[in-house]
Amino acid sequence: MATSCSLPWLLLVLIVLAPPCCDRSSAGAGAAADPTLGFAAIELTEDRFKLHKPYDLPPEQRYEFRDGVRRMWVYCTDKPLSPGSPTKPRSEILLNARYTTGVWQFEGYAYVPAGTSGASVMQVFGASGRNTTLMLHVYGGRLMYYHDEARVVDGDIYDRWFRLNVVHDVEAGMLTVFVDGEERLAVAGHGGYRHYFKFGVYTQTDPSHYMESRWRDVKVYIKI
Repeated sequence: MATSCSLPWLLLVLIVLAPPCCDRSSAGAGAAADPTLGFAAIELTEDRFKLHKPYDLPPEQRYEFRDGVRRMWVYCTDKPLSPGSPTKPRSEILLNARYTTGVWQFEGYAYVPAGTSGASVMQVFGASGRNTTLMLHVYGGRLMYYHDEARVVDGDIYDRWFRLNVVHDVEAGMLTVFVDGEERLAVAGHGGYRHYFKFGVYTQTDPSHYMESRWRDVKVYIKI
């Protein structure tokens, strides 16, 4: 009886005396490096944020900028960007910080409400023989490279703020995607010689009726 009663006490001593290095969760928490290290932020005045929306609606019906948060929403039945355009409905921001060479980086904190699906929420525009060199789509709460089921960047982004960083090395033709500071995807680009970043919601295949994303603290960096 004495032996069995002393066992919990012995385990308590072992737990208390366990060295901090045995805490695997805290050891790995700071393992990811800040993707913006070695980069410098460029100035983004408000006139560099260009809204693309259904041509027949005023901005306030598909865009809101309040308390530092840009909210963009669209319906799959909305009109395109311009009359006669074959493109699908969108409410998104074109960041007028165009580049042709170097290593550039997009950063923003994003929030996608549950239910939004079949929408692009971020893209790197400019490619050879196509429009984009990278797009990040949302399908059923998953953030993925275009609509590639084998390249899921994050499995559950609904209803939470997450930090998104996209690095584009033009000369190397490579793009790297980080979520909350962790590298999640590295892919080759699709050429092109003039690029810029876009974010918001842009209808893709099999969309939900309503699509929305919110963004804050959006920045653009260049490698120094």
